[in-house]
Formats: sequence, C-alpha cells, structure tokens
Amino acid sequence: MPYHFLEVAVTPSVRAAQAAMGVDQIWLGETNRPSDALTEDEVAFIAMRDSFYMASVSETGWPYVQHRGGKAGFLKVVDQQTLAFADYRGNRQYISAGNLAANDRACLFLMDYVRRARLKIYVHVERVTLDAEPALTELVSDPTYKGRAEAIFRLRLEAFDWNCPQHITPRYTEQQVEQAVLPLRERLQQLEAENAALRARLEGL
Repeated sequence: MPYHFLEVAVTPSVRAAQAAMGVDQIWLGETNRPSDALTEDEVAFIAMRDSFYMASVSETGWPYVQHRGGKAGFLKVVDQQTLAFADYRGNRQYISAGNLAANDRACLFLMDYVRRARLKIYVHVERVTLDAEPALTELVSDPTYKGRAEAIFRLRLEAFDWNCPQHITPRYTEQQVEQAVLPLRERLQQLEAENAALRARLEGL
C-alpha cells in the first residue's frame, strides 16, 4: 500500500527540493504505512487535545493558519475518517470559513508539548449549519463552554502522519504545573505547621 500522506504532500517541486538536498531516495521506499483511517492511537491523542492549528489557503494563494481551542476533546472523532468541531464566534473575520468555502482542503497540526508529540492531518472541510444535522450538533456541543456556536466544521480525513519529537520544546499548562508542584506545597505546609508547633513549645518554656 502506498504511503498516502506522502502521495498528498509530495509534489514535483517537493521532489526537486528533496533531490537538491540529496534525500530524494529516502522516501521512495515508504510503503505499507496506512494513513487514511484513524487508529486507536490517533483517536486517543485527539481526545486529549485542547487546541490545534488549522491551515487553509485563500483564493489569492496566501496561506492562513488559525488556532482553535476549547476544552480537552472538543475536536470530536465521528468515525475513523471523520472529525468535527463546533465553530464558535470569534473576531468575526471568517478568514478560514471563506478560504474553505473556495478550497475545502486544510491541514491540522495537533501538538502535545509535554510528550513532544505532533500529529498532522490532511482533511477536506465542510461547514454545516447547526440545524442541518441534530445528532452532529449534539456531539460537538458543550453547554458548559462559554461561547456561541455559529456552525460546525466537519472534516473528512485524507491522510495523517506523526512527526518526530525533534525540536519540540516541552511546554506545560497552568493545570499541569499546579499538579506537579502540589506535593511540594503540601510538604511546605506540613513543615510550616511543624515549625509553628515547635516555636510555640519553645515560647512556653
């Protein structure tokens, strides 16, 4: 089976760049790496993400990268070849929405900075109204999230790939830092209490 991600990503100009760098032969043998259906690994990884980056291309040829964020798991896996997320109102420029209306191709980058993992996904994007498919709307909706959903982006998987961890600098969320230092804070409180008790005993002598 051909490595479909490279079939999508590698164009004649990319081949030329690889040849110029002397690496064009490296990828010729890349076969038997299915990338057109999400496995349990990708599904679990996606479910843990609270953000991703989405690239689209305008009618003038300019790329545009947008950050999407929400609660962990807001990007839903509908099935092995379909993703979806609610399109919440933002700055109301609608650059991604306009780009994707003209060209439905997009690329997602999903990052796990702590584990230094990166999943990249080629998709075809369709913007669906909230009342068009009630079941899909229910799947992506979160009544506890502060935001007004205007539509749904449904993403049809074309291909995916994992990047190596090289050059990914580990970063941590506020919650992760809080969890990491919690034992230190608890130990500090214990020592402060012991010091206070000892100080009280000394003052009583």
